[in-house]
Amino acid sequence: MRHLNKGRKLGRNPNHQRALLKNLIISILMTERDAEGEENAPKTKGRIITTLPKAKEVRPLLEKCITIAKKAQKPIKEAEQFATRAVRGTSEWKKWRQSEQWKDWNKAIAPAVAARRRALSIIGDKKAVKVLFDVVAPRFVERNGGYTRILKLFKPRLGDAGKQAILEFVGQNDRAKKRAARPSVE
Repeated sequence: MRHLNKGRKLGRNPNHQRALLKNLIISILMTERDAEGEENAPKTKGRIITTLPKAKEVRPLLEKCITIAKKAQKPIKEAEQFATRAVRGTSEWKKWRQSEQWKDWNKAIAPAVAARRRALSIIGDKKAVKVLFDVVAPRFVERNGGYTRILKLFKPRLGDAGKQAILEFVGQNDRAKKRAARPSVE
């Protein structure tokens, strides 16, 4: 029996499991970045193909990260009113840095910084955290949960015939349901 041992082993030791899940989160977040003209640009934004057990295991972690980033959006908006447009290091920026306005900005942005650090501890990649907070989280501010979906693929993986699945963000690749026109009665 596996008392108090939750989660799938995925044929790996615990350190390898954590590394695998972090890499899956990083890979789905990095598909959202602007990769126009890059050699390894993703075919579809916000979508990765992996095995079904891996997708089921990474989904709760990814949704937790999105929730953390979503809750930080309010302090980010509040801090914008105290921010400056000056370039860092200029005399105008240094003057702002010594003012009371900077202290108000610092108080307002503190919860967002803490949230970024929490997400960074889970994900482990600064670029992915930046994409999470700047691109993904603002899209889900009005949504209460269920940010991802898992679609099972019919075709098994070549080589070991593993069950494959698509893990994707909800809302971006949705198909619009079209109602058929009612036939006119003449």
